[in-house]
Amino acid sequence: MIPVAPGGIGEGRRAVLAALAFGVAAGIIYLLFSSGFGRPRPAAVAAAVPVRTPPEAGLAVVSHDFWLTYLPAGLTRSGGGAIGAAGAWARFGSGDRFVEARIEPVPDWASYRGQVADARATIVRGRPAVAGRHPGGGLAIVWLERAGTGAWVRVSESLGRELVAIAASARGPVGD
Repeated sequence: MIPVAPGGIGEGRRAVLAALAFGVAAGIIYLLFSSGFGRPRPAAVAAAVPVRTPPEAGLAVVSHDFWLTYLPAGLTRSGGGAIGAAGAWARFGSGDRFVEARIEPVPDWASYRGQVADARATIVRGRPAVAGRHPGGGLAIVWLERAGTGAWVRVSESLGRELVAIAASARGPVGD
């Protein structure tokens, strides 16, 4: 038997109390994490980030790994094709209204974002982007879809209000 100092508790009792304290702390932590404490409720998220899905939404495939889930009504594919080894573009139009989308390899973000005049920094789908005027006419948003891959959406002046919705609808197999 291990001698115990007068008025103190033995090592065995200390070990039992430590294990009990550990168990209580672990239980409290488990209950907090499993209860959803601190997580935003789905209704609060929906109210904070309004999602606009117009009834005329359509699917527009740009390439095998990049597509738009929203395209304004009345636009049909009027061009497109491959760009180099890993890029593609597509044009959708009707009269003077058009939407162009492009996905392509980019060496660096600084030179890629220079394609837009009067550029303003923004974010598209959580990625760095710039929005402004396209040198060929119309408005454009340019962003990094993933490391080494850039994307842009260009619209005619008449579809300027739809630019953000179209760019936000872009999807790809990585991260979506």
